[in-house]
Amino acid sequence: MKKYLVLLSIFLLVFAFALNNTLADNPSKIKVGILLPLTGVFGAVAETQKEGALLAVDVINNKGGLDMPWGKVKVEGVVADDEAKLDVGVRRFRYMRSEGVKAVGGQTWSPLSFAINAVVKKDPLPYFPVCVMAKEAFEKGKLSDTTFAAAFSPWTVGYMDGSAAIKVLGKKRIFVLARADSWGWDIRDGIYAAAKEYGAEIVGYDEVSKGTADYTTTLQKVKAAKPDVFISAQFAGDAVNLLKQCNQMGLHKDMTIFNAFMTNVVAKGIPAQVLEGIYAMHYFYYDLSELGDPALTKSADEFTALYKAKFNKPPDAYATIAYVAYMEMFRGFEAAGTFDDAMKVSKALLANDGKFDSVKGPAQWRKEDHAAVYKYAAFLVKGKGPQEQKNEWDLFSVKGYQGGTSVMPTPESLGY
Repeated sequence: MKKYLVLLSIFLLVFAFALNNTLADNPSKIKVGILLPLTGVFGAVAETQKEGALLAVDVINNKGGLDMPWGKVKVEGVVADDEAKLDVGVRRFRYMRSEGVKAVGGQTWSPLSFAINAVVKKDPLPYFPVCVMAKEAFEKGKLSDTTFAAAFSPWTVGYMDGSAAIKVLGKKRIFVLARADSWGWDIRDGIYAAAKEYGAEIVGYDEVSKGTADYTTTLQKVKAAKPDVFISAQFAGDAVNLLKQCNQMGLHKDMTIFNAFMTNVVAKGIPAQVLEGIYAMHYFYYDLSELGDPALTKSADEFTALYKAKFNKPPDAYATIAYVAYMEMFRGFEAAGTFDDAMKVSKALLANDGKFDSVKGPAQWRKEDHAAVYKYAAFLVKGKGPQEQKNEWDLFSVKGYQGGTSVMPTPESLGY
């Protein structure tokens, strides 16, 4: 009898151990990381990114969870502040991993996304940066096999700026103002590439540091060069200051003012009389009906309605980047049928030529650099003045779009 009881005890222990392992392998709930600079200079943009990520989590949970081979699995979004600091961000990323998150998305500050990409390159985990990463990050040998960037590089932003200014607006004489870092230099290089391809002339160039307050000297150079379009790479508060000073100096009377990459949060900080007539590229604007694509309009309207219901405002550009990224993260889990094999998730996302549907139209993950190629990569918008704006978010009219592989650096140029 004693021998029988010992054997029974061993059996029960083994059974319990196996059961626990099965439950761990087939969870009913998982955590994913949302790591963003919620305090500091990028806080306002990071808040919209957080909202986009959390909306994606809600969409999945409202349909019962992720469809996994063993059943429905709920998702919890774990939010943390990376403070836009390399040491803080990497440390908090590692802490999230130690707490069992199955994937991480985030970053507004590109250098931190590059640092986290380097971490997952050595120790794979599905990673979805939701910022505009430097072109260098997409080069062969530098991108992790499990990193997928829902936005493009600043080079593509610049190329789209130049292409839209030349091909859509008919401009031929361009003055470029860069920011003295990889963001500004990549945008500059993209504009130069478009100008060379489409026969425009760069009549002036300058660059200033992030946080510049007084642009008088630069704007005097711009005025003297007599361009027909002035394209500036300034973003966030820098863009607000620059565009106000352009208006004060009357540059808008002599040339088209074109801001490289705009968001609604930034535009809200610009007085309507200054915003009027300014052109920009926008990753996503909530009202796309002017483009005349019924499928695109329907998709954008449905996403906007979802976002408004939760946050009482239309989605902004970076919120949309985050939403697209997390929905692809979740699609990768479902297609791979696992949370614990990052390489299998990666292969699942690249299956069927990497094609996927986004809230702003058809898209595709490139197999070489895992960059998202969109039919509608960004929208050419024109700022509305005080007489045109019908409400606080009625900021732009949509005048066109740029997209497809032509606006991306070729895989060959990235070393593939």
